[in-house]
Amino acid sequence: MAAGPWGWGLAALALLLALLLSGARRLRRRYAAGGARASLRGRAAARADGVRVLLVTAHPDDEAMFFAPTVLGLGRAGARAAVLCCSPGNYYNQGEIRKKELEQSCFLLGIPASDVTVVDHRDLPDNPAVEWDTQLLAAFVLKHIEANNINLVVTFDAGGVSGHANHISLYTALRYLHSERKLPEGCRVLVLESVNLFRKYISLLDVLVSCLLPRDALFILTEEETEQARRAMRCHRSQLLWFRHIYMLFSRYMVINSLRLL
Repeated sequence: MAAGPWGWGLAALALLLALLLSGARRLRRRYAAGGARASLRGRAAARADGVRVLLVTAHPDDEAMFFAPTVLGLGRAGARAAVLCCSPGNYYNQGEIRKKELEQSCFLLGIPASDVTVVDHRDLPDNPAVEWDTQLLAAFVLKHIEANNINLVVTFDAGGVSGHANHISLYTALRYLHSERKLPEGCRVLVLESVNLFRKYISLLDVLVSCLLPRDALFILTEEETEQARRAMRCHRSQLLWFRHIYMLFSRYMVINSLRLL
C-alpha cells in the first residue's frame, strides 16, 4: 500500500529530527572535548583558569534547575565555585527543608556546604510578585564578593529565565554594582541568557541555535554530566511536582547555558 501525503510528511519529519539530533550530539562532543577553551570566549576566556566564582541565586533549586551547566563547566576549567542563595525559599514555609536540599544538591555539583550561604532576611521574601530592594541586595552581594575574593559572579539576566521577580532583582542589583563601579577591580559578571519558550524546551536541539548566536560563554554538558545535573535537581524533593520532572527531561537549561558579560 502506497504511503499517503501524511505518511511521507511524517517520515520526512522523523528524518529531519534524526539529522538535527545527530548534529547536536556531535556539537556536544566537540564542546566537551574542547573544555573551557571551547566554552569561554574573549574577555571571559581570559579568566578561565583559577577563577573564584560566586553563583548568586534567588532560591534553593536555582543552582540545579538553571545553572548546573555553568557550575559543572567552570569546574572543568579548574574554577572554585561558591553559592550565595538570597532567600531560603520559604514561600510554602519549607525554608529549613530547602536549605538542606540546597546543600545536598550543591555537593553533587562539586560545591561543599562550607561554600554555600543562604540569606534569610525579612525584606527578601521568596515571592514571585515581590521585587527585592536593589540597595539591600547589592550590599549583601558586595559584602560576600569582597569577603571571599570573588573575581567572577554568575547570576540571571534581565529576563530572569522564568520572569520571576526575585530572579530579575538579582540582575538589577548586579547591574547596579557593575554600572556604579562598586565591584572590586577585575571582578566580572556573567548573566544567564533567557530564551523564548520554544528554545527553552527543545533540550539538546538548542545546541544548534546556541552555537550560532553571539555569547561570551557557552557550557554544554555531556550525557554523564546531564545525569549529574538531574541527580542534583532530584535532591530538591520538596519541589519535585509533576511538571518539574517534565522540565528535567526537556529544558535546555539542564544541558546548555549561554551567558553574556555585563
